[in-house]
Amino acid sequence: MSDSDGSLETESFAQAARPARSSAGVAQAIGPRSLLIAGCLLLLRAVLAAAQQPVVAPAPAVPEFFSRFDFHLTAAWMGESAPDSASSTPATTSLVLAPLSPAAAAQYAADHRYSFDTHWGGSLDFVDYVVGRTSFIIDYEAIIGDEFRLFDPNQGVYTLEAASSARVGDAEVVGIFHHVSRHLADRANKQAVAWNAAGVRLLKRVTRQSTTLDVDAELTRVVAKAFVDYDWIGELNLSLRHPLNGHVAVFVQGSGKLFTVDATVPNRGAQTGGVAEAGVRLKGSGGVLELFAGFEKRVDAYELERDSRRWVLAGFRLLSR
Repeated sequence: MSDSDGSLETESFAQAARPARSSAGVAQAIGPRSLLIAGCLLLLRAVLAAAQQPVVAPAPAVPEFFSRFDFHLTAAWMGESAPDSASSTPATTSLVLAPLSPAAAAQYAADHRYSFDTHWGGSLDFVDYVVGRTSFIIDYEAIIGDEFRLFDPNQGVYTLEAASSARVGDAEVVGIFHHVSRHLADRANKQAVAWNAAGVRLLKRVTRQSTTLDVDAELTRVVAKAFVDYDWIGELNLSLRHPLNGHVAVFVQGSGKLFTVDATVPNRGAQTGGVAEAGVRLKGSGGVLELFAGFEKRVDAYELERDSRRWVLAGFRLLSR
């Protein structure tokens, strides 16, 4: 679905005042002060790959209520976005000096859609019954562009999950029910974009001397959906950490996703995406700071268009532990 279907309202005056988004154009348009603000936001890159992952937790000696709570608050500079398919219209490179046609306005909006990724939420173990636990995840993500102003929210993603597990040896088998709802922010939209998925997750931690590898593999069946064509979703998350001392560690981690589709959209097959990053982890008495660089490919980056996008990522992650 294109933006011309009423999903996006454009503002000719704002379009005419701003060149198409590029690293040079943005630097000239926003000035040193705004670049400083953008640099600060860049330093807040998020828990998009890691903090949403369920935490590997050892079993307590006796059943416990509310045995774990983890919170994250993040934001990310998304770099220059690149479409994953040749069908996407190339970015506009010249200054807009006149009101745009509907098609040109839609293209302008697409070129200015991805600047920052803000992300916050939490996960908790409601009860740990030793042989397993019941957990919840509540998460919100907002995508910010620069179409109308420097920080212009255009998309929000809500994620809710309930899960119950059983510990089997040194692994944990988890039954999950997952809900994702995507919304346009500050834009008119009547099209619901959402899905519910149910399935299973496997959690395992492998330790070799002081180095740890956390594995999170899951497979879910989409049981209800609006607009999306997803059928099955497979995901694998890996996180490798090696401490240098009691406060500093290095890490490499990645997440990959596979979406099979139901053939309701012509000429579209299975979709793949993921994120990879490497960095340093600084542990304090009240929380954790991770500095990293990475790369992301996001499936259907804009909720009303079936196109993947790619970004280079850099920043930091704040965690409650």
